[in-house]
Amino acid sequence: MDDDLFDHARGIVDSIRYVTLATVDAEGNPWSTPVYFAADDGLEAFYWMSAQTSQHSQNIEAHPAVSLAVFDSTVPPYFGRCVYASGLAETLTGDELRLALDVYPGPQERGGSAVAEEDVTGASAWRLYRVRASALWVLCPREPRQPCERHGRADDHRTRLRGVER
Repeated sequence: MDDDLFDHARGIVDSIRYVTLATVDAEGNPWSTPVYFAADDGLEAFYWMSAQTSQHSQNIEAHPAVSLAVFDSTVPPYFGRCVYASGLAETLTGDELRLALDVYPGPQERGGSAVAEEDVTGASAWRLYRVRASALWVLCPREPRQPCERHGRADDHRTRLRGVER
């Protein structure tokens, strides 16, 4: 893995609070939604809390394969910064839930409020979800309309950090 590109991706994930989560329902209809998230240090897992009744939560029950995009909308036009991932999403329980609560909601300076196990179990309407990123890409950093130094390409392009190429 290219450490510079991973550090670039990590910087994006650390500075952005919302990921756009893409799911499909039981009939294959697409749905995307922004959710507040936190990621582990290796960007191997992304976590969010949602109501079980939300459309994306119901979609995950039907089809756990998801994709996500962490897009930095704070940069000027043509300076795109984005991290992409895909994998299988799941509702967390038991030990995996307890371990996830060490990651979610992330550092206090990100603005998320503390979550306890009872907030996402039992009679609570909320659950903690995770997608294990089986594939991870980053939009290759470059000056607008200038060739990427790594690849010689002048178009916006993703660089695979882990998993399958697309």
